[in-house]
Amino acid sequence: MSDATTATGTANVPIIDAHHHIWRLAELPWMQGRPVKRIFGDYSKLKYDYFAEQYMADVVPQGVVKSVYIQVNVMPDQEIEEAAWVQSEADKHGFPHAVAAFANLSSAGVSDTLDKLAACCNLKSIRQQLHWHEKPEYRFAARPDIMNDADWRRGLKEVERRGLNFELQVFSHQMADAVRLAQDFPGITFILQHAGMLEDKSEPGWAAWRAGMKGLAGCPNVVSKLSGLSTFEHVCSEAVWRPVVEETVAIFGAGRCLFGSNFPIERMWSTYAQQIQTMSACLSGCSVGERRAVLHDNAARIYGL
Repeated sequence: MSDATTATGTANVPIIDAHHHIWRLAELPWMQGRPVKRIFGDYSKLKYDYFAEQYMADVVPQGVVKSVYIQVNVMPDQEIEEAAWVQSEADKHGFPHAVAAFANLSSAGVSDTLDKLAACCNLKSIRQQLHWHEKPEYRFAARPDIMNDADWRRGLKEVERRGLNFELQVFSHQMADAVRLAQDFPGITFILQHAGMLEDKSEPGWAAWRAGMKGLAGCPNVVSKLSGLSTFEHVCSEAVWRPVVEETVAIFGAGRCLFGSNFPIERMWSTYAQQIQTMSACLSGCSVGERRAVLHDNAARIYGL
């Protein structure tokens, strides 16, 4: 373990990073051309290839023993090739250990897509980003309520049939719909991204997020990632992270929270050592067993690692 890890009380606690990316820059259409305003700010510093070897150099010295790759929005209709490349990286280097691939669940051909994705032996989960916001730079989905569409839900049924997880990315104003979704698909584990993406930290914003998180926590098949916690402030600090981490753990319980780095996105403003140190400080009120659950055991269970 690194000195930072030891100093913050996680010595001898192995870490599973449940949310990171690797990529080939040429395959990312959103990285091409001049930067536009996006949720995580100026991303010009991310315009480089980031392979498994580079990721491992960042994380293994910090005690990371396994990881979960999350899809990166490659060229349209290239999700099969994306998953195949990530699997080839895993076969060569040992990382990542699980894959969350993209599938357009509204597509008439989603069943065929999922069948082809199954060739990736590390496939554990599907992510189609559903988050919508009135601010264009925070918006990804075309509408806030795609998860209510019959065609989209038929696609999600195919995910359920294959025993895959679903990576759920929504804002607080979408959480009531997400609760109904989780209730309607009890066979799927829904993995909430970035602790519900708290972007409005006014009193009403906190209240709306808290109410939505409690609703989701009432569904036994929903868990929450403690990831992407610098998305809106663009700084890795205990002051920014601790309130969200502590409330999320209090709402969901330590047995239903898992750590994710969101690297290399958050590499723009922090090192991996800083992330581990900050997360460890935020979990200082937890027991050793609870810290191990958040940093390792829950991800191992949820992703079958």
